[in-house]
Amino acid sequence: MVPNPSPTKQVSAEVLAAISHIGNQFAIQGEFRDGHEIESGHINTTFLATYELTDGTLQRYILQRINQNVFKKPLAVMRNVECVTRHINWKVLRVKKDLGGQTLNLYPGRGGRFWVEGPNGGIWRCYNFIEGCQTYDVVENTRQAYQAARAFGSFQDLVSDLAASNLEETIPDFHHTPKRLEKLLEVAAADPKGRLASVREEFDFIRERAGITGILLQLCEEGKIPVRVTHNDTKINNVMIDKETDEAVCVIDLDTVMPGLSLYDFGDLVRTATSPAEEDETDLTKVQMRMPMFEALVEGYLDSAGDFINDVEVDHLAFSGKLITLEIGIRFLTDYLEGDVYFKTYREHHNLDRCRTQLMLVKRIEEQEEAMVKFARKVSRGRK
Repeated sequence: MVPNPSPTKQVSAEVLAAISHIGNQFAIQGEFRDGHEIESGHINTTFLATYELTDGTLQRYILQRINQNVFKKPLAVMRNVECVTRHINWKVLRVKKDLGGQTLNLYPGRGGRFWVEGPNGGIWRCYNFIEGCQTYDVVENTRQAYQAARAFGSFQDLVSDLAASNLEETIPDFHHTPKRLEKLLEVAAADPKGRLASVREEFDFIRERAGITGILLQLCEEGKIPVRVTHNDTKINNVMIDKETDEAVCVIDLDTVMPGLSLYDFGDLVRTATSPAEEDETDLTKVQMRMPMFEALVEGYLDSAGDFINDVEVDHLAFSGKLITLEIGIRFLTDYLEGDVYFKTYREHHNLDRCRTQLMLVKRIEEQEEAMVKFARKVSRGRK
């Protein structure tokens, strides 16, 4: 397993003073001693601040500025995060859930709000730093897959009695696959960069599956699957793993928490954990849907979330992986046709390569989908 130790770097005296100023606006203990920038992460600006308590021990905190270019409504993001962390921590305290159900703690600003304004503007927040843990960037074995799925299932279990209406949809239509397809068709019709002819195979592959894009939304409209509070970024590097026990401790990165379908979260776990290939792999023979990984995901997820998800959701665990993978493939192809304007690219045809890996994984899921469905049902029945 390859841990991600969240590398840090030194900062200038000016930045250090700014960190101290921001940290002192929060209701945290101790005197400021040092600060470093955490280099991992691609969206928000994050610092690790160290404070010394009166007994000489050191306490570390995370200070983070929300990227308002990505999150257009940062206060809505903060309200969602506050609502979810407050609810989960209340339940952890009273229901005595194990460590897999814990989450981050927000520290209030000295003015009472859970955010403050920085000296140069911007919305800042303060989290506890979780000691003794690490993250992983790639799922390399079934134990990791089980722990990741268990952590996200536990997260959903803890918020299963929190009304989704309490949260704001901060990114509208985030997983509205039919609208993603509509956008692709519009861009393909315009073909602004003249690229459509070179991707006809991929484009036709997606169009042939247009009929499945609205299945989960239709089930939701029919009342067969409910809208829940969902995480919406279920990558393994958003799960803190205890260094000694190698067990999941908590889920992090709650900026995309909002109303959604639980199947979207599980589907993205399938997309990111079952194939050993990189997202932009050019050798498509490396793209596989590893059944042992899927089985570990199902077992971990149902071990912690099996008490609240219904039979229709269980029946669509495999399908959700196919749908979310297709959706991401649609997004990559759309961006390629538009001229690579959304996702960062580092080589020619980068978004096309990403699209092709997603579509190949869709094929691999389709080849084993029947067995995947049967396994999920068997595990679910065994827990009743």
